[in-house]
Amino acid sequence: MAETTSDDLLALFDSAPLNARYWVIFTLMAAVFVFDFFDFLVVGYLLAAVNQEWHLTYGQSAIILYSGGVGAIVGAVLFGAFADAWGRKQQMVIGTFICAISSGCIAFIPEGGWLLFAILRFFVGVGLTAAVTPSLTVVVELTPTRHRTIATSFYVVWASAGGFLAPAISAAIMGPYGWRRVALLGFVALIIGVLVWLFTPESVRWLTAKGRFEEARNEVARHLDLPLRQVPLPTVPPSSPPRGNLLDLLHHPRMFWETVLIWGGSSTAGYGVYLWGPTIVALLLNIPVPKAAAYFIIVSGAGVTGKIIVTLIAPLMGRRLLGVIWGLGGAVALGLAGYLNAVMVGEMPLLVILFACSTFCIEGGFSNLAPYTVESYGVSLGARSSGLGQTANGFGKIIGPLSLALIAGSSHLVSPQQTEAAVFPAMMFLAFAMLLVGLSFLFLGVETHGKPLALGSEAPASH
Repeated sequence: MAETTSDDLLALFDSAPLNARYWVIFTLMAAVFVFDFFDFLVVGYLLAAVNQEWHLTYGQSAIILYSGGVGAIVGAVLFGAFADAWGRKQQMVIGTFICAISSGCIAFIPEGGWLLFAILRFFVGVGLTAAVTPSLTVVVELTPTRHRTIATSFYVVWASAGGFLAPAISAAIMGPYGWRRVALLGFVALIIGVLVWLFTPESVRWLTAKGRFEEARNEVARHLDLPLRQVPLPTVPPSSPPRGNLLDLLHHPRMFWETVLIWGGSSTAGYGVYLWGPTIVALLLNIPVPKAAAYFIIVSGAGVTGKIIVTLIAPLMGRRLLGVIWGLGGAVALGLAGYLNAVMVGEMPLLVILFACSTFCIEGGFSNLAPYTVESYGVSLGARSSGLGQTANGFGKIIGPLSLALIAGSSHLVSPQQTEAAVFPAMMFLAFAMLLVGLSFLFLGVETHGKPLALGSEAPASH
């Protein structure tokens, strides 16, 4: 009698339509992105308010801001490993609870308690990546191969929704009710954590890779609404079940360095533009800060538009070619921003237009590279690879703005007449970061579009 393999079970699972059950799970995973990113990003508006009340020093404010980034790196590393070893669902719930409780508790910080603020902010960062790292992995593993490229790219768009929710709610509530009421909204993510626990199943592909065939079979039957007897039960044990050893990532050096470069390069460029861009526009062009901030609504909107466009064209172009074009496109836009930084197009600074072109490519690229990383590594290394990407992302958030500050020098940051000399090398640095992204896809990338996810830790498809 022929043995039943994991491929038999997963081929049936991969034939599933995008049914109501799929969209319920997808919606819950999107809600994890929206509310956890809201909790993470709202701190900028809370900090602006407490700065006025507590008269914080620059160093105290910097510690509060950077503590969240450090926490995000820790959460990505640890919970990526935990999710491969012990399952995706449990880590999502734990991460969402950590993020929600830490964010909500900021409302109860005593006056002047900046150190407690920084500690809570650290755990908000831990919770964010502890939740979103396995949630992205679940969506990739849940989606049938024929729909995976478009559906998983669309999923990443929801991270931007949390970014828009933070300023919108802060603007509506903080004035009449104060910053503590805004912070209390962090607890809303607890509801999402409970819903994930109640309605999201464990990943079928992870269960199968782990050799938990009975559970995987039961879940496939529920997902396809089939009698259990019609669902094959694998009898061949897995050759390399998922575990939590981070050193396994180094067994594939090509993929390891590609992941570091595409995530780190994109994050370095993106956060360099978003955090220093308004200051550069205001000082270089002698534009009032509120007007410069208004210009960056266009820049942020271009980033979201880029994600939507990538979602639509990724199935046509494939992951690898799209990564090359979007990476090089971002490099060209930032390079031109350096050369043409003082040019006006009517009343609109060309610098703003070029910043918008750069975020179109940078943010759009994230909709491609985030699921691509999980697809490249396969199920056994999926969460750890996503954690590696989030770790590189976290370092990029620090390297981007810090490098621009070092390139400009402290005197350039406060002296408008010296800003122009600093803009060119700063933009060239960010352009080089995006050049690395495009070249990494070109020389290190593989095509994952339309290819089934590997269960074990074997290297995926070649060029």
